[in-house]
Amino acid sequence: MRLALIFLLFVSVPPSPASDNASFFVKKLEDAYKHPRTLQAAFLQEYSEGGKTTRTEAGIAYFRRPGKMRWEYASPEKNLFVVDGKFAWFYVPADRTVSRVAAKQSEDWRTPLALLAGEMKVSRVCAKVELADSQPSNPALARVACVIRGTEKDVKSAAPHDTAYFEIVRSTGELDKVVVASPSGVRMEMRFSNWKFDPPAGEQLFQFQPPKGVAIVDGDQLLPGPSSAAW
Repeated sequence: MRLALIFLLFVSVPPSPASDNASFFVKKLEDAYKHPRTLQAAFLQEYSEGGKTTRTEAGIAYFRRPGKMRWEYASPEKNLFVVDGKFAWFYVPADRTVSRVAAKQSEDWRTPLALLAGEMKVSRVCAKVELADSQPSNPALARVACVIRGTEKDVKSAAPHDTAYFEIVRSTGELDKVVVASPSGVRMEMRFSNWKFDPPAGEQLFQFQPPKGVAIVDGDQLLPGPSSAAW
């Protein structure tokens, strides 16, 4: 009788929310980042093409709502990328050059990450989201595949489309890694660690004043990462 009762109780318990569903992890990601105004994390960035690594860089990234970012590259050389809400600036101290482009016209690999500095809605970046066929070897992580908005028409025609992969910590919703892959074989991988929520970071951190004597180039010639044509 007891065994029968236990069996009935077991089968009558309603199923828990599907933790193997892409929308489940998307919601955890959005919930983890939608409240803090400012975010900080260490990053390790790797570019590859045709399966071969072409460049690896590391530093500290900051995100601030609405629409501001700061990327401090520490290795292999010091560079600075700042989005102040109006312009995107990329400063190369060794070359004494600054590239400036209107923030709304800056269409580089950071597009999937821009949601961290804005309204935290993955649907603003992704036209389609699903669990990736290949999951991380680390069971603490879940990998979600995102068809980047603007290329969704290619899905219907079976043509190659740009894809971003978000690796999310299952327990907290924190972002562990982002991978952006293009049909051309160019790939950008960004690993994050040591997330800080609302760290002490003043507004001046997201402003950029070109040093005296530094040449300013309008356009995206010097913006970091592959050119937009590669995507």
